[in-house]
Amino acid sequence: MFAQNQKTSFLEQTKAAREERALEKRRELAAILLQSTLKGYAARRKYQKRIILDFDAIFTENHDDKDVELELLAITVYPVLRRYLTQIKLDKSDVTSRERLERICRYIIKAMEAENTKLSYAALCLFKERSLPWIAHIKILLTNCLILLPVLKPENHADSLSLALFLHTLVVFTAPKSWAILRNAQFEKLQPAMQKVCCNIQGHLVQHDFYRTMRVVLLRGTVREELSVKPVTLVAIITLCLRPLIDGNFSRNLLTKFLSEILSVPALIYHLHQSVPQCLEQFSSLGLLKKALSISGDLQWFEEFGASMPGTKSLAFLGNIVNLFNIDGQGESKELAYPLLTETTTSLLELIPNTVTTKGVFTQWHELLGWHTPGPEPAQNQNVALIKKQFHMLWDHRCIKLLLGDLLKEINKNYERIEFQSPQQPSTSNLLRRALERSSTRGVNLMGGVSCKPCKQQWRKLDNADVVQVSRICGMYYAALNTLSQMKLDILTGICYNDNVLYDIWLLITSLGPNCGMKEYLELLKSETNLQKPQTAMLMLFCDCMTHYVTILDEYEMYTEQNPFKLNDYVMLTYFLNNILYKLINDNLLGAKNIILNPVFLSLHTLMLCLYRRDCRRPFTPPNHWLIPEVKPSTFINDLEKAKRNAMLLLAKMPHIIPHEDRVKLFRKFVQNEKAVMGLTESACASPRSALIVIHRERIVEDGYRQLAAQPTQALKGVIRVRFINQQGLHEAGIDQDGVFKEFLEETLKKVFDPSLNLFKTTSDQRLYPSPISYVQDNHLQLFEFVGRMLGKAVYEGIVVDVPFASFFLSQLLGQTQQALYSCMDELPSLDNELYRSLTFIKHYKQDVADLNLTFSVDQDVMGKIVTHELHPGGKARVVNDHNKLVYIHYMAFFHMNTQIREQTIAFNRGFRSIVNPEWLSLFSPPELQRLISGDTVPLDLKDLRKHTQYYGGFHDSHRVVGWLWDILAKDFTEDERKLFLKFVTSCSKPPLLGFAHLEPPFSIRCVEVGDDEDTGDTIGSVIRGFFTIRKKDPLNRLPTSSTCFNLLKLPNYQKKSTLRDKLRYAVSSNTGFELS
Repeated sequence: MFAQNQKTSFLEQTKAAREERALEKRRELAAILLQSTLKGYAARRKYQKRIILDFDAIFTENHDDKDVELELLAITVYPVLRRYLTQIKLDKSDVTSRERLERICRYIIKAMEAENTKLSYAALCLFKERSLPWIAHIKILLTNCLILLPVLKPENHADSLSLALFLHTLVVFTAPKSWAILRNAQFEKLQPAMQKVCCNIQGHLVQHDFYRTMRVVLLRGTVREELSVKPVTLVAIITLCLRPLIDGNFSRNLLTKFLSEILSVPALIYHLHQSVPQCLEQFSSLGLLKKALSISGDLQWFEEFGASMPGTKSLAFLGNIVNLFNIDGQGESKELAYPLLTETTTSLLELIPNTVTTKGVFTQWHELLGWHTPGPEPAQNQNVALIKKQFHMLWDHRCIKLLLGDLLKEINKNYERIEFQSPQQPSTSNLLRRALERSSTRGVNLMGGVSCKPCKQQWRKLDNADVVQVSRICGMYYAALNTLSQMKLDILTGICYNDNVLYDIWLLITSLGPNCGMKEYLELLKSETNLQKPQTAMLMLFCDCMTHYVTILDEYEMYTEQNPFKLNDYVMLTYFLNNILYKLINDNLLGAKNIILNPVFLSLHTLMLCLYRRDCRRPFTPPNHWLIPEVKPSTFINDLEKAKRNAMLLLAKMPHIIPHEDRVKLFRKFVQNEKAVMGLTESACASPRSALIVIHRERIVEDGYRQLAAQPTQALKGVIRVRFINQQGLHEAGIDQDGVFKEFLEETLKKVFDPSLNLFKTTSDQRLYPSPISYVQDNHLQLFEFVGRMLGKAVYEGIVVDVPFASFFLSQLLGQTQQALYSCMDELPSLDNELYRSLTFIKHYKQDVADLNLTFSVDQDVMGKIVTHELHPGGKARVVNDHNKLVYIHYMAFFHMNTQIREQTIAFNRGFRSIVNPEWLSLFSPPELQRLISGDTVPLDLKDLRKHTQYYGGFHDSHRVVGWLWDILAKDFTEDERKLFLKFVTSCSKPPLLGFAHLEPPFSIRCVEVGDDEDTGDTIGSVIRGFFTIRKKDPLNRLPTSSTCFNLLKLPNYQKKSTLRDKLRYAVSSNTGFELS
């Protein structure tokens, strides 16, 4: 045991000694290495100092005389420069190091210009033993120049001189043209060899980030709208960038580097065109544009090229391509336009959104792309204004005409005459018929709708070569709409108002077959892959442009001028849109879940809505034009009850395809269903809760507001019972009658809508809208919300009230004014026709609008004091001119219809929509909503009224006086007098929607013997006397009276028909009501 421990101890000691010796050896080797390193460093420092001393001995700082350096022999300078360049590493932060490099460049440039072989620095390369070292040290020199170029600031004078010097050096050694020695006859034969030397140097530079360095220099020099580099410097940079391309025969690698680094400098072509157009001439002679566009032909090359450039870089590249295309000669541009420019531009525009990050911690606003994550080059966005100018060239008159205008006019030559016949043959009024017939200039039967046939030619197919070409070009512009989201209006305007291109695209679409090629398009859209086809893009572009066009079209242009679109074109277009959208939804062609986000659906639907609302304001289509005959209302409503997705989508997006009456029934059904869910309907076992309010006759509005404004929405939707207190402070009878609430509602609305209260004003045609100066009333916004609730309650309960609103205010109730394409100018006539005419005059003013001395402000007389409102901040100082007059017109319309009544409208809407579900309101257009509020616009149907009349006091339908009454109304009264009669008995001059069966309470006629103040109701005696027409004396001194709250006509038992006619006419004309009873 003891021996074993000794052995272990011995082994451990031996191991430790061995490790100690190894460690000592390593220390020894480290010391030797450290000593040698220090000695080497000291030797190198000493050697470098000697090299620098030798350099400074030749290129002393005192050599200010430029001719001194020229006296130096090249063979003397060469070894010094070679040692300096190979042994002394450039320190770009050291000023002295930079100054030495500048002295070298100055010397060599002058030495290369010397024709004397002893002085020429190029002559050294002619000797075989020196050529390779000479080339190597020149490469180092030029690499050092490249290293310093990015740190120079062109706007600084000293740096600009250094920049010019280094670029000059690069120019000298990348081509032998400036080598003076080669101009000697004995050395001319060496020029090809020297060219190869220069090509070798170019290759070295390209491998050392030459193009990226040139890009940085260009970005610094062109970052602002004004160049910070001199034109000669710009020429030098472009010359340098082109040399490797030319000498490399435009190889794929070099061309990719040039395009991705140089041609992607923002607004480069714009600056070249402004400052050094000779560079662009060189581009043209080299066919650079064609070579740049050819990359889209090689898919793999294009994908690699696109992947190498982020979105903003691709955007700048594309801007330069468009600029270059616009500058090139007409002949070459036409050759390159299709398919090269079209395909490349489309591909890049579709690629950009995939390379731009829109979500992230650090995002910024881009004037073309919207929100995005900025790239590594902060200078990129500072030239956005110029990039916008470049892109504008893509849709200016020249480019639109070149790409689309001439082509469309050529292929549409034999398709300008369209004949069409409607399958519905709707009846139209003479006025509309004459307007439509006047609008036909293409041989179109305007009473028709859809069955078109071109003259001489057969229908075109979607895969026709002409159609495909136009579709691909349209696809390019559609891609621009999606990618350049902040330039959308500019693009749309360019297409809409240049060379009648929009109209020519419409002619092409009408030549695709019956119903504008609807069948072909439906077949195309059945497959999701076809959504990417250019023919689909053509349809979407046309719809988007047409929406923009119609939005800014005023009534004079649309209905009177009709140039270029005729009313018939709109009829055809709306038929196509209405039916194709119905098919897309009903047949589930685009997928029920995602259809509302589908771009095809959005484009078609937006245009259809735009035209539908224009038609609602001022019809241009025949009656029943918007209905889909195959939609049966009963079946449709059954599908809704089963919650079928297609039916629900049709109701949400296209409610107009079913008749108005059925939509009103549907609205009433929605109300009843909601009441049932909320427990607000009568049942066998329970009655709905009711709210009781006490109203003083002389304080109807005040008491109603005080008691109802704070009530929850559910209570207002339920039963509200009213107890009136008369002027003597006594309770009136009738608390349990629905008519009492109707009377309260009518009286409340009558008072609040009275312009004298200053909550509402009337237009010239007596239509109501919120008063801009309603603030004179205390709590005016709360009052507006209360009024909205009361009107909502009337609509909710189906009570019609004679409250005519201005069309623009109805649009606000429906929420249509919040949509992006809503134009205030369209509905301005419903507010102020004089203002509309004045603004239209400014729009079409042929001379300089600035002569009118208008500013972006408006003066108003507010209670005797002139108040100036600025249409936008600083508007008072901004003069209206020809460039901004359209903006002024829309600002002015927006101010009058929105800005000055915005708070009042919001409050009213909030109250109204708290009672009536906004989704239900979307079933109706503004005129239809007015009918829902105030009753139908059809003539009074006496047969329907008589059918649903109830009789009291001994009267019955065959009673002599009752028979006289109906006969007088039918034969003796005019239509206007019949309206007065209806207003006399129901307080509203229009019949209820869906007929008098829906009038609540039902219309009734009662025989009365005494005045209202003595009337105690029906007794057995009065009923018997009324039934048998027993009366002692003809009541010549009594007038018919009414109780509008109960829709009740009180009629004395007259003995003569003539007496009844005269008394009734007097009563309804005087609107006597209770007063003369």
